[in-house]
Amino acid sequence: MTFVALAPPTFDDVLAARERISPYLIPTALNRYPALDELVGTEVWVKHENHQPVCNFKVRGGVNLVSQLSDDERRRGVITASTGNHGQSIAFASRLFDVRAIVCVPEGANPVKLASIRGLGAEIVTHGRDFDDAREHCEALAEEHGYRYIHSGNEPHLIAGVATQTLEALERQPDLDVLLVPIGGGSGAAGACVVAKALRPQMKVIGVQSDAATAAYRSWKEGLIVTDETHTTAEGLATRVGFELPQEILREHLDDFVLVSEDELRAATLHMLERTRNLIEPAGAAPLAAALKLDIAGQKVGLVASGGNMTLDQLRSLLASPP
Repeated sequence: MTFVALAPPTFDDVLAARERISPYLIPTALNRYPALDELVGTEVWVKHENHQPVCNFKVRGGVNLVSQLSDDERRRGVITASTGNHGQSIAFASRLFDVRAIVCVPEGANPVKLASIRGLGAEIVTHGRDFDDAREHCEALAEEHGYRYIHSGNEPHLIAGVATQTLEALERQPDLDVLLVPIGGGSGAAGACVVAKALRPQMKVIGVQSDAATAAYRSWKEGLIVTDETHTTAEGLATRVGFELPQEILREHLDDFVLVSEDELRAATLHMLERTRNLIEPAGAAPLAAALKLDIAGQKVGLVASGGNMTLDQLRSLLASPP
């Protein structure tokens, strides 16, 4: 499916998104933990998107987008591709607004996320070995059946919706110096950039991705859309292709982009579990993994804990063989 150039969302779009989602989603906690301060060596604040109804930040964008569908789009139904978190967000929003939803997922997708999608009333189509295989199949189905296709990144309404997490964080702690955001497709980091530019231009927004899935990182670094392999166990970071609209925003406003190893992700996940008493999936622990690599002493640091959808098998494996 050919990408059609879209206008990036503005700060006014983010404010409007907050009004749309506020009847359905309450602001999430921004908490400070002495044990994390000690570990990182500076003041650390965690934005708990793992506390959302579907345990991840993407639900903000799903509600903002689906609430604005036209009558024709609602009749046609929506289809999207996801490794799980974005799919949950569209399923949640579609149930709110009585819209048929189909979610294409790769083989071996996280069963916790699949159970949530199914429980929210969406149909699941399994196809391919990874997210991008599922996405290409999804695009073909949308073309064939006339569904309203929802890309997981190239949607201004999604980006404006997820940007509300940064709006909440800066309203609670307006003097944050650094905000670390995990990047798979990049909608969360792009939204953070939109808000930071408007409210606190001096705050650094830094993206984080696994060094076993570098498509978004390389797309940002090289200034063009790059396709790469993905071998990360953090499904929220596992994209093989950069997304055009988030990349457009990130190239203009993202201050830095950090790669972390799989062992660093696993260690950070355990640290989050132990030091915050929260179950946070590896993608959501990526900002802590980056914080432990950066020279940020003396700064107020925000970490976006993007989600907490981990299976018991994943947790058992992590506890049985810590890095």
